[in-house]
Amino acid sequence: QVQLVESGGGLVQAGGSLRLSCAASGRIFSGNYMGWYRQTPGKQRELVAEVTSGGTKNYADSVKGRFTISRDNAGDNTKIQLNLQMNSLKPEDTAVYYCNVIHWGIPYWGQGTQVTVSS
Repeated sequence: QVQLVESGGGLVQAGGSLRLSCAASGRIFSGNYMGWYRQTPGKQRELVAEVTSGGTKNYADSVKGRFTISRDNAGDNTKIQLNLQMNSLKPEDTAVYYCNVIHWGIPYWGQGTQVTVSS
């Protein structure tokens, strides 16, 4: 059973920074795909940043150069933390942000954390 708990969302002014964290537990492997997605009302959930099973980091064009994804592994793979450092935030970054893990081909989602950027 995989559990994902996100934290770090909030309200920030444009140009500010926030750091999101996702604590993943449940025999996650360091090679698991992990990513951050976001969704606004009436729109589909979209990829923000990801770490592939091979360790490659990819970013949506809209966040390149502003957001940084990182992954911290516990030595025994029982817990992994996925982070998203968000700098130079813009009002269009306002969304609910979700952590995603694919474990044995099954996608798991966190409960989401709200990020609101005021202009």
